[in-house]
Amino acid sequence: MDKALSKLTVFFEEPFWVGVCECEYKGKYEVCKITFGAEPRDCEIYDFVLKNWNRLKFSPSIEAIGPDEKHTNPKRMQRTLKRQLQKTGIGTKAQQALKLQRDQCRIERKSRSRKQREAEKKRQFELRQKKHREKHRGR
Repeated sequence: MDKALSKLTVFFEEPFWVGVCECEYKGKYEVCKITFGAEPRDCEIYDFVLKNWNRLKFSPSIEAIGPDEKHTNPKRMQRTLKRQLQKTGIGTKAQQALKLQRDQCRIERKSRSRKQREAEKKRQFELRQKKHREKHRGR
């Protein structure tokens, strides 16, 4: 039987209260950022999750790494963590997943705006051509 894990963390990020919802299911990890206005109460958060869970837009799935059950020496753990931070940079899994989602949205927005810009240029060109043709009809 597969285990599903969801976690919602609410914190203050100047000037709003923000919630980060993390979901882990079947070895996949997804994250979603929720912006609240003023400080939400527990009942408001619970109500929000119940009503809006289906509408939340999660980041693309990344591989979830399960926790090691084996006890390790604290100094050894500290050394391995230091090595991992040097390799991947600072940031939690949630921050990395949110960055991936932001990058994906940025690429989509760029392509959409490029298409709009090209369509506007084409429309302007057609308008100029139409004016030019009307000028030279001998009227």
